[in-house]
Amino acid sequence: MPHYGPKEIAASFRTVRNNTVKIAEEIPEEQYAFRPAEGTMTVGELLTHIAFGTRFNEQVNLIEKRTTMAGFDFMAFIGPLKAEQAKARTKAEIIALLTERGDNFASQVEALSDDFLAETVSTPPGGQPPSRSRFEMLIGSKEHEMHHRGQLMLIERMLGVTPHLTRDMQARMAAMQAAKA
Repeated sequence: MPHYGPKEIAASFRTVRNNTVKIAEEIPEEQYAFRPAEGTMTVGELLTHIAFGTRFNEQVNLIEKRTTMAGFDFMAFIGPLKAEQAKARTKAEIIALLTERGDNFASQVEALSDDFLAETVSTPPGGQPPSRSRFEMLIGSKEHEMHHRGQLMLIERMLGVTPHLTRDMQARMAAMQAAKA
């Protein structure tokens, strides 16, 4: 059976983050204030949110190494995080933040053991599911980013930018058609 452990989690997270950084680089800085609809984040806010998207898992799994979420003060955790995310940043600063925080998270995950990933963290009484493995929680950081990256790719289309992943696929298809001809 193939093994998907800490090195694979880190590598897949790096792939996702690198693609997010490419999108951040492609969107013009003057479009970072673009808000696709009332009540949504601007491009810059969304990218900054993504940059800090690993913070919860870092706190719970890598810093505190909690075995239970009972007693975790989510509101005390989220307040300072939201304040940090709200700071005004340039495009270059956001890209640097995405890169630095992504590298840091991937390096920390890569150093974990399989036994650590298998440990479970229980939710407060009545929570669903009653517990989750650290593996599931850490993979959740990548899933969260991919969710928001899908939003960014749609925003790129709204701004008249063809996403790099689409352009890459189109180039491969064109090369296959040319080779066949």
